[in-house]
Amino acid sequence: MSATAVVRNARDLLDEAGLHGAFLVRDLDTGAEIGFDADIPYPSASLVKVPLAVAVGERVARGELDPTRPVEVAPGRLTTPGPTGLSRFRHPARIAVDDLLYLSTCISDSVAADALFDLVPPAAVTAELRRLRIDGIAVRHRAGDLSDTPVERLDPDDAHLAHSLAIGAETPGQGHPVAQLDVTRANTGSARAFVDLLHALWRPSTIQQVTAARVRALMGDNLHRQRLAPDFTSDASRWSSKTGTLLHLRHEVGVVEHADGQSYAVAALTASRVPAAAQPGSEATMAQVARSLHDHLRTGTLPWWG
Repeated sequence: MSATAVVRNARDLLDEAGLHGAFLVRDLDTGAEIGFDADIPYPSASLVKVPLAVAVGERVARGELDPTRPVEVAPGRLTTPGPTGLSRFRHPARIAVDDLLYLSTCISDSVAADALFDLVPPAAVTAELRRLRIDGIAVRHRAGDLSDTPVERLDPDDAHLAHSLAIGAETPGQGHPVAQLDVTRANTGSARAFVDLLHALWRPSTIQQVTAARVRALMGDNLHRQRLAPDFTSDASRWSSKTGTLLHLRHEVGVVEHADGQSYAVAALTASRVPAAAQPGSEATMAQVARSLHDHLRTGTLPWWG
């Protein structure tokens, strides 16, 4: 099947599942890639915790931040379904910076992430990315802001109303009355920008080796494996990733490392037009699309994207 046909089929699969999105797969050694809409920015949701981990890691590597430093963390006391870790704690905790990195990246704990943002504010994370010559990712606000959406103000049985607002209120220029979904106000990134970040972590040149190794290990220990992992994990491959979920947005970025030495960065950023919180079929389609692009690239075809 030609690259054009692979991409057309991928778009059709997404459409049938009620999704639209941006995908990019890149061979980390040759630079060959295939994808579509890879330069369109999306609100990044919890994907922002990867650049946060990089920024914290760089400060640790430079000796500006002690990874053993204890941080007093107030309990999250959230009762809405979804958040994990410190977000659900009822009592204060004292946790080292390095352990906050684990909680933030591996279980996507937003309270832990905000404790790190207290040490490295959003603007400083963006500045660190620019210093590392990684463009296309904007970090504008803390992770806790993600929990302040219409869905938190509704009963669980009415969550579909918040999803309907998220789906129907977007403007043609990607503006939105929900700040976390407005690309001019939200944390944002494109599929290409996140693949560039993954490339910089797995083949480090500007990022310090110790930082890159730590973030790779954290992504390898990611506990959220319901999205792309089923199609990329096997006895002959390792899948390291970070997911991002916010209202109708479902994302995942990661790297698959094959036993034969080939490695591919994958970014899948999607938005659903189905007003439902649980959409396992959509997540299966995301994985199918990402895997089809990966498999086409792995056969040795020429780089192409649309």
